[in-house]
Amino acid sequence: MEHILMKRLMKSAALAVAVSLCATSAAFAAENVRLTGSGASFPAPIYLTWFKDFSKNTAGVTVDYQSKGSGAGVQDFLNKTVDFAASDSAMSEADIAKVGEGVQLLPMTAGEIVLAYNLPGNPKGLKLPRDVYSNIFLGKITQWNDPQIAAANPDLKLPATPITVVVRADSSGTTAVFTKHLSAINADFKQGLGEGNTVNWPATDKFIKSPKNDGVTATVRQTPGAIGYIEYGFAKLAKVDFAMLQNKAGQYVVPNAESGAEALAAVKMPENLVAWLPDPDGAKSYPITSYTWMIFRKDNGNPEKAKAMREMVEYSLTKGQTIADSMGYIPLPPSVVDQVRKASANIQ
Repeated sequence: MEHILMKRLMKSAALAVAVSLCATSAAFAAENVRLTGSGASFPAPIYLTWFKDFSKNTAGVTVDYQSKGSGAGVQDFLNKTVDFAASDSAMSEADIAKVGEGVQLLPMTAGEIVLAYNLPGNPKGLKLPRDVYSNIFLGKITQWNDPQIAAANPDLKLPATPITVVVRADSSGTTAVFTKHLSAINADFKQGLGEGNTVNWPATDKFIKSPKNDGVTATVRQTPGAIGYIEYGFAKLAKVDFAMLQNKAGQYVVPNAESGAEALAAVKMPENLVAWLPDPDGAKSYPITSYTWMIFRKDNGNPEKAKAMREMVEYSLTKGQTIADSMGYIPLPPSVVDQVRKASANIQ
């Protein structure tokens, strides 16, 4: 009898432990949320910093982000292999229409595209007029000592070196922003190459393709006579030289938080939160400035993940903005922060 009673007690205890373990496991699963994202390399340095700090300071939430280019990120989002995406070219209406759950685009930071160069003797303060740098990327200006470059830089000794143009190999929002600007300031560029995440660059051995912002940066650093378009933060991090560019007002401007903020002030954010600055007004505006977006589903079918994403957005709008300038990005204007915060409530 005692033997049977003991067996029953042991069975009850084992059942209680199993139930307890199941409950603990369920609670653990509910408390631990892993968010996955992919896309733009343009904002990758600041996003990775944000996500690491947010994950560290938010119990039960981890954010993983893969920098693979805007086009790849949007494709991952459409394939439902990520919870959110990031793109410098926002998202096309055609792609938005493919998402039955609805799409919420949120501009999370802004940046400037610089023309990094590698010249013998490391001449500083290179100035590039609008028609010059657009024609370099059109393949029409091919030597560093071209008379038009020399005229804008009388104090620099420019070498008789061929220009090697470094462009993106992948589907890139940085390319979309850059070619939108070049199309706005050069009719020949608009007609010949146009704008987009990918364009048919001149097929010469002086045009080299590299993947992502860090790939272009590395290629410019390793190639004497090279020039390439990269996000300002990458240029700061890599300590590469970059040109002063002539803006719409005819002024030569260096990229920084002030010249970027001046450009952002020239455009009002519309209700859909997609604003472009192909050629901003303002005497102090840096000419190639852009917002960059995170992309979310409105209906995620998972309240815990939706809550974690809203919290991630709020972190990015508050603590995240305070480090933007130091990393080579432009803090969002307060009015845009308010608009983004309000729109983030659509992530459910």
